[in-house]
Amino acid sequence: MRFYIIFAAIFWCGFVDSRKIRGISSSYKRFYKERKSFLCIDGSKIIPYEQVNDDYCDCEDGSDEPGTSACPHGRFYCTNLGFRPHYIPSSRVNDGICDCCDASDEYNSRAHCQNTCWNLGQRERAYVEGQMRTLDEGLRLKQQLIEEGVLLWREKQAQLRELQQVAEDLQIKLEEHRRRKHEADRLKEQTLKALGAGNTGLRHHNATVSSVFQLLDSNKDGSITVEEIQAKVALIHDEERVLSEDEVVALMGQDHEMDLPKFQHTLWDALTKSDRVKIKDTHDAPGSPVAEDPHLKAADKAAEWETTNLKKVEEAYETVNMEISDLQRKLAIDYGTDWEFLFLNSQCYQLKVYEYTYTLCPFNQVSQKSTAGTEVSLGKWGMWAGTPKNQYSQMVYENGEPCWQGGSRTTTVTLTCGTETALRSVKEPSKCQYIMVFQTPVACQPVLKQRGIHSEL
Repeated sequence: MRFYIIFAAIFWCGFVDSRKIRGISSSYKRFYKERKSFLCIDGSKIIPYEQVNDDYCDCEDGSDEPGTSACPHGRFYCTNLGFRPHYIPSSRVNDGICDCCDASDEYNSRAHCQNTCWNLGQRERAYVEGQMRTLDEGLRLKQQLIEEGVLLWREKQAQLRELQQVAEDLQIKLEEHRRRKHEADRLKEQTLKALGAGNTGLRHHNATVSSVFQLLDSNKDGSITVEEIQAKVALIHDEERVLSEDEVVALMGQDHEMDLPKFQHTLWDALTKSDRVKIKDTHDAPGSPVAEDPHLKAADKAAEWETTNLKKVEEAYETVNMEISDLQRKLAIDYGTDWEFLFLNSQCYQLKVYEYTYTLCPFNQVSQKSTAGTEVSLGKWGMWAGTPKNQYSQMVYENGEPCWQGGSRTTTVTLTCGTETALRSVKEPSKCQYIMVFQTPVACQPVLKQRGIHSEL
């Protein structure tokens, strides 16, 4: 008889104990120590301890019924040994559906639940271990990219200094070429003044007597006639009017034809000393005394040479300054604390989603191209927009092409840890607002590893 009494007592105590602690996490067990009364966890009411888990809701927060579905706001704790523990609404307890992988929520129902926690835990452990391996490899690759970024940054700085030195040298050379061109132009101008068309040039350049005679001698027979002079000589103030025969004969000293010696002592003096007549438009004409003058040819060639050289130096100076501006713009971008994102500059990554091909060029722009060939800008590089703890976890590209509804297209790029650098996904959750997931080793953060695998797995 004593044996049955002891067995019944042990069975009843076990039943009471299991009833008391069902649906309770280990951190809440201190509130459910068996005593005469139970204080609702929210402090709103004290009830007899026998009313805990009696399938009737007494506390407003549902804390007296953690193991039943009596309270509308109650929670049931799934221990899920071997997997992740979690809470479910108490309304799901004994509802015939297995919510806890350890089947603890269906302790008094007809549902036949199997404990799947170990298998789920194995899969999650394998996933977490894979993530840890990916993180380790990602961090290793990130360190390499950091080292490369530092070297590349130094190379860019050295390149900038070299370009700036080249620009300074070109500026000095440019000033020298401008001075030389100015001198060449001035020399040409002085030569032209000395040889210039009309009487002033002829008056100061007697060596051109023979050249002027040859110019007037159109048929090259060694003499000039009235008709030949009419064709080449005109009034200074009325060049369009043809000189009359009498006017020409007067200039020729009453002769109608003359050779070079006679020309030098008659018509030459008239051309050089008269303020009425001049040789027509012979400034740069082939065969003219001015065009044939060796001094002018040399001055003209020198001016042309200096003009060509100046243009070359100006083009080189402009090109170098453009390179300097482009390099300074690139170096002004924030590439991370250790320049780890520098390698992404000048790179582009593509992903095809249905009929569109998306292209992400970090620190430059984002675009979308249809199968028909139409390309649309989804935004230009704006800024980093991550969290305060990790500002380099998100990029924003702004001021893309306008939408038909108004406003410009924008793209937000979220960076995730991975062993490869690639564009992984593109979505358009709202009109003209795009979201991209971009995977790269430099997005891996050592702090992630501190989380480890959950202690209850």
